[in-house]
Amino acid sequence: TYDEVKAECLENRSLFEDPDFPAIDSSAFLTVSKQEKFEWLRPKDILLRSGNDAKPKFISQNATRFDIKQGALSDCWLLAAMATLTQFPKLFDVVVPPNQSFDKDYAGIFKFNFWVFGDWMEVYVDDRIPTIDGEVVFVQSSDDTEFWSALFEKAYAKLVGSYEAMECGLMGEAFEDFTGGIAEMFDHAAKPQKNLLGIMMKAYERSSLMACAATASGLPPMGSILPNGLVTVHAYSITCVRMMPIQQPNGEIVEVPMIRLRNPWGTEHEWNGKWSDKSEEWRSISDEVKKEIGLVVNDDGEFWMDFKDYSANFNSLEICHLSPDCLEDKDPLTGEPVKKWCVNRLDGCWRKKLNAGGSLECSPGSFWINPQYHFEVTDSDENDDKQEGTVIIALMQKDRRRLTSENLELLAIGFVVYKVSLEKNDCVNLIDWSRAYVCEREICVRLKLEPGHYCLIPSTFDVGEEGDFLIRIFSEKPVPSVQIDDKTAIKKCDDLATMSLRLAFEKLTGVEKEMNVYQFQNLLKSVFKNGEQQFEGFSMDTCQSLLASKDRDISGKLSFHELKLLWDNIKIWKVAFDAHDSDKNGSFNSYELRNALYYLGISVSQNTLNALLQRFSRNDDRIHLDEFMHLMARITIMFGQSLI
Repeated sequence: TYDEVKAECLENRSLFEDPDFPAIDSSAFLTVSKQEKFEWLRPKDILLRSGNDAKPKFISQNATRFDIKQGALSDCWLLAAMATLTQFPKLFDVVVPPNQSFDKDYAGIFKFNFWVFGDWMEVYVDDRIPTIDGEVVFVQSSDDTEFWSALFEKAYAKLVGSYEAMECGLMGEAFEDFTGGIAEMFDHAAKPQKNLLGIMMKAYERSSLMACAATASGLPPMGSILPNGLVTVHAYSITCVRMMPIQQPNGEIVEVPMIRLRNPWGTEHEWNGKWSDKSEEWRSISDEVKKEIGLVVNDDGEFWMDFKDYSANFNSLEICHLSPDCLEDKDPLTGEPVKKWCVNRLDGCWRKKLNAGGSLECSPGSFWINPQYHFEVTDSDENDDKQEGTVIIALMQKDRRRLTSENLELLAIGFVVYKVSLEKNDCVNLIDWSRAYVCEREICVRLKLEPGHYCLIPSTFDVGEEGDFLIRIFSEKPVPSVQIDDKTAIKKCDDLATMSLRLAFEKLTGVEKEMNVYQFQNLLKSVFKNGEQQFEGFSMDTCQSLLASKDRDISGKLSFHELKLLWDNIKIWKVAFDAHDSDKNGSFNSYELRNALYYLGISVSQNTLNALLQRFSRNDDRIHLDEFMHLMARITIMFGQSLI
């Protein structure tokens, strides 16, 4: 841990050098053509090189959004999220633990915390920062002696594998990794969003993190500066959404929706239209309001726009809704209770042969075997005219982006939501497709649902794709949720007509009147050989398990009564097998195993089914007759009871 490593460095009077993220070119860029001859310097050496004899500081006073200036890396998405994070002191202290410095107990090591698929992960780094000619290459602070932002960026680079891995990402990913929140994306050019302003206002009320970009088609290349001062395909953090009281020429006060944004470049490249820093519109705002909003006229990258201009210039919006534990209970300025989301978390996985059923489009026959989750909308939102409740559902696939070095690609994922009738015990209405299946770390959908019961089914697009996932449901009112699964149990089958085996039994056993496993194997071979063209007989393991399932006196042999009971079981098991061997080739797809067990009145949990598949399916992902009989014998032994 960080504490252990730091203590060791202090004891040895040495400065930490991170063996897991070494100060070498490949830590910056994996692509050889992009690698530079970086010199990795500690902050005190960087200042000395520049002729500055001041001492380095981790955080000068309080961390602010102005501490972040983009460097040579195309990671504006990350920096916009970092700038937004500084507005939430409690959360910032979680991600950037306080009481770190270059003075007391300095050991060249600093730590940060990132949210990784449901848990906070400690990431510590040494303080050697990549430089060229003594100048910091990547993110810098507006204060040359402050280094928290540069070390923050380095820690995130370690988390994802390299600095290069941070190029051209999604702001929502950074938001989630910094907060554990749920990121919602809107492209209101491609798909206009009803009541976008209302969504943004509610998000701001709940302290959600927001960022935006201009990515519409027809714009100049990425990073181009438009005549209005905005930068194309570039992330801006949204730092305020509010109604602004504006005095009209006739003296009337009218409230206008306004948005405050910040360019992570932290330079003079700002919006120069209405409500820009030096525009005449500010004359219609009282000095009291200007003070309240902290209006600063400076080339610092921050500016205001009215909502109309914002909507006309920015088409991409990302909102990260924070979980309740990230927020203060009361607003530090007003003392009013802070509005919070209700949150549910569900962990799951897709496993080949078990529950990786693919999409409804690709494989409707196996779609139903995917994991299923029940949730209930208990109440509508406050002041909702349609009496509907907001439900934001996010499906995240785990461990994909940071394992790109192992060629682990993102799966195409999606989900559907059905309205459920508890009276009919059935899905009665398809509510929503998440959207087209996409290869992204997370997909998120906002729904407005009537109070009632719903079924959520996540899946990959193709059958058999494996992966772990996390589902989170955010709602204004509580939404109880749980995975739908069966308990492992056996229902007793109805009595079946019996078949006389006495002649065959007496012929094979002679005077002993008890059948050993070799005689039993021959009996099965003679019976099944006639009807099964491709059947090669039962293995000795299967025969031993079948015999053991009815060998009540543990003699290793079967009496005629025991054989009769076993034979009745084998008959019904064979009927179940044939019912699912649709092409009559002596096997069925492993996905059909649960159906075959249901046919016999047996329900199994996901864990039990997974164990059965691992043990009894072949490499061709099919269940053959021999393995099916073996499986049924083992289940019978496990439960210690007959299935008839």
